[in-house]
Amino acid sequence: MAFVDELSIDARAGKGGDGVVRWLHLKGKEYSGPAGGNGGNGGDVYIRGVRDIALLGRYRGEKNFKAGDGDDGQSYSMDGKQGKDLIIDLPVGSVVENKTTGELFELLTEGEPKMILKGGRGGAGNVVFKSSVNTAPTECTPGAMGESAPLHIELRLIADAGFVGLPNAGKTSLLNALTNAAAKVGAYAFTTLDPNLGVLPGGYILADIPGLIEGASEGKGLGSKFLRHVSRTRELIHCVSLESENPAEDYRVVRAELEQFSAELAQKPEIIVLTKSDTREPPAIKEIQALFKKDKKETLVVSVIDDASVKALRDRLAALLSKSV
Repeated sequence: MAFVDELSIDARAGKGGDGVVRWLHLKGKEYSGPAGGNGGNGGDVYIRGVRDIALLGRYRGEKNFKAGDGDDGQSYSMDGKQGKDLIIDLPVGSVVENKTTGELFELLTEGEPKMILKGGRGGAGNVVFKSSVNTAPTECTPGAMGESAPLHIELRLIADAGFVGLPNAGKTSLLNALTNAAAKVGAYAFTTLDPNLGVLPGGYILADIPGLIEGASEGKGLGSKFLRHVSRTRELIHCVSLESENPAEDYRVVRAELEQFSAELAQKPEIIVLTKSDTREPPAIKEIQALFKKDKKETLVVSVIDDASVKALRDRLAALLSKSV
């Protein structure tokens, strides 16, 4: 199933039940007074965050969501049953826009429901209209319609650190080596079409974001939609391949896209990881490292086939993330 990080649906809260006209029937005394109950309120619509980034894909064939309607009032002044609330589970990190009102709802906490559409109020039965001057009212009111709206859902992954870099910078292989994830790796551009997640010891979540190219912030390549997935990470892990003819230029290209997409994103803490160190001789690696030290950014070197360098990087990332909590 393809990864889905945007979805549009229609949602409707329940209609309130109608109030009714009923009369109290007592033995030997028919029509003893009004006894029509009120209608039950319609069910509300809630959204709730869960830790399942693939969840939106399950809704692709289900575009209409509706809470339960309230029941009509009953005899003996009994109110109708309230309509069943609807809870729509969405991945933590989702942003839901009510396209009718423009209101935005963010799901940043797992398990916390948020009401987004209010059910209609139940109608009044004739018992409500009884008074000293109206002892036999025949009035009742219908239930109100619940709120409804088209909703646009956009997933923005929440992770402790996000890998960024050009295609084939070794991000996915590094994620697999650091976290024992099993993300797909291939020797061609755009192997990663969907974000991948892994967990470091200590429970820190790493996100491998699909490779960026020059112009990504304007929609080129895989487009800017993947840039939003790193917008909520606390740390950036900027992967630069030592296989490249010009690693410094590769770094500049991606930094430019981050800055153009969001000034806030570009200001996040960043470390540079020079990947595929097995493809260069140590003197050449030191020369390249020196280029990055001019930016006063911490620069680490790693090869996924060198267990010692992977462990050193894993330990350093865990230390950095523990300090930034």
